Amino acid sequence: MIMSRIEAPRDEVTGNLLDRLLDGLPAEAVLTDPDVTAAYAHDMASFCPAGVPAAVVLPRTVEQVQHVLRTATELRVPVVPQGARTGLSGGANASDGCLVLSLTKMDRILEISPVDRIAVVEPGVVNAVLSRAVAEHGLSYPPDPSSWEMCTIGGNIGTASGGLCCVKYGVTAEYVLGLDVVLADGRLMSTGRRTAKGVAGYDLTRLFVGSEGSLGVVVRATLALKPQPPQQLVLAAEFASAAAACDAVCRIMADGHVPSLLELMDRTTVKAVNELTRMGLPETTEALLLAAFDTPDPAADLAAVGALCEAAGATRVVPAEDAAESELLLQARRSSLVALEAVKGTTMIDDVCVPRSRLGDMLEGVERIAEKYRLTIGVCAHAGDGNTHPTVCFDAADPDEARRARESFDEIMALGLELGGTITGEHGVGVLKKEWLARELGPVGVEMQRQIKRAFDPLGILNPGKLF
Repeated sequence: MIMSRIEAPRDEVTGNLLDRLLDGLPAEAVLTDPDVTAAYAHDMASFCPAGVPAAVVLPRTVEQVQHVLRTATELRVPVVPQGARTGLSGGANASDGCLVLSLTKMDRILEISPVDRIAVVEPGVVNAVLSRAVAEHGLSYPPDPSSWEMCTIGGNIGTASGGLCCVKYGVTAEYVLGLDVVLADGRLMSTGRRTAKGVAGYDLTRLFVGSEGSLGVVVRATLALKPQPPQQLVLAAEFASAAAACDAVCRIMADGHVPSLLELMDRTTVKAVNELTRMGLPETTEALLLAAFDTPDPAADLAAVGALCEAAGATRVVPAEDAAESELLLQARRSSLVALEAVKGTTMIDDVCVPRSRLGDMLEGVERIAEKYRLTIGVCAHAGDGNTHPTVCFDAADPDEARRARESFDEIMALGLELGGTITGEHGVGVLKKEWLARELGPVGVEMQRQIKRAFDPLGILNPGKLF
């Protein structure tokens, strides 16, 4: 239902809120029909509670976002910023009585500069749309989350997302040069720069990247671009054990190679992908390693890496001959999470990042945890940067299995910390990992972060209940 001052069902508090919103927003930008707003209540994470929003607002301009935040501050109403809701930690979940601030309608690419190698975009721009647009100028925007066809740049910034190419090109934070941010009280602040270098003052831009909408609302981003690399070629290597595959990863990195992609799929994941896609991946393997190079001579690089894989015990090494074969292999990796979800209907996707040297210990530990809790847990990983995605498959309708899934999830995070890792490499904290964030940061670290939160959002209205 599109609200108007005449038709809106309301109590006194809600009525005042809606009237104030409609003073600065068109009627079609304010949604209150419960059947509609329910779709905005949560992201894609399991086991994360979500409340019932008072309304969903869909602004199209910076001024409209400012109006929403001023209204929320004056009426002390919590605000939950959202992108495409493809997150996996509950970071975009609504709280009771909040305003969901969906930024998907702010979807313009404002500038692409081949000389400065930057793009200026609004937060609702879809990652894949930006990537294709800059490619027309011979440029690339490297961050490529698995959900890149759906996820938005604003959401990527909020969660500091990564992707398959991080081993060579890094994560979202390394491409955000500057931001325009609407603060909790409606003021507009600009951070960062559009120049190649800049060290003026504290780096507030990096502070907002990964803050999950808890410090301010990003309404414009200046992003660094790279020259478009040559077409990459992919190699697939089969191993008789996950330990051997992880040994190959260590050999590749220690030998100085810089692959554009280095991904690992364990036996459980390969089987799930085959069942979903009928791709015919080798189910006899215990681990499948994918390596790619986008160098001027990728075939030579693949040959060198193939030799290292064989030295680590690979039972078969198959380099792709062309871009089509390479894309087929990458599609298998991109299908992993969807395929694992189909195993039991529900998944909990962990996001533990460990030092590369401990990657084998991480996979062996996950296997022990799966046996302990009698669960199917598949692991796919951005192996080149140690970012693992142990994915717990379970039947949500079975209370005992759901309990075991949650306990195994926590045990996996504990394992990651024991191995010198972090509870999240790219998915964020949200609701799912609040308790674990405190364990990782320690009491002093938590208090300092809370003080930062209070400085930007003294009333605590921005995305309450997340992170801390």
